[in-house]
Amino acid sequence: MKNVTHSFVFLAHWPSAGSFGLNTDILATNLINLTVVVGVLIFFGKGVLKDLLDNRKQRILSTIRNSEELRRGTIEQLEKARIRLQKVELEADEYRMNGYSEIEREKANLINATSISLEQLEKSKNETLYFEKQRAMNQVRQRVFQQAVEGALGTLNSCLNTELHFRTIRANIGILGSMEWKR
Repeated sequence: MKNVTHSFVFLAHWPSAGSFGLNTDILATNLINLTVVVGVLIFFGKGVLKDLLDNRKQRILSTIRNSEELRRGTIEQLEKARIRLQKVELEADEYRMNGYSEIEREKANLINATSISLEQLEKSKNETLYFEKQRAMNQVRQRVFQQAVEGALGTLNSCLNTELHFRTIRANIGILGSMEWKR
């Protein structure tokens, strides 16, 4: 840096000869040229560079704002999803409990219906057995009665003669005749 300031001081001490000349000191002229170029670049490029940096800064800030908005939106969606998940889990538990209670209720209903059906079948079986028993007893009675009648007829036929037979018939006809007159 001292070399640059010395160059400017060196320029200030040049005697003006009234004519324009060519400086053959290459180091001094390069340094002066570089200083002038850098100065011009800084003077004119400062606005362009500032605009470029401001644009870049605005894009970065805009990207950060968008990212923040997206993050907030994502957090809100995540909270909504968590709330929905909790609701769904509660509903699933409720359905599960309702399902279990419904299964138990249906099971109890099925057991009751089966029990009623079994009772009805048992009652029907007992009635059927009772009626079959009654029918068998009636058949036995009829058979016994038929055999008794056949036996009595056989005994009567062997014991009765024609005369006794006619007297019995007349007596029965008399009884039947008197019954008709009472009506």
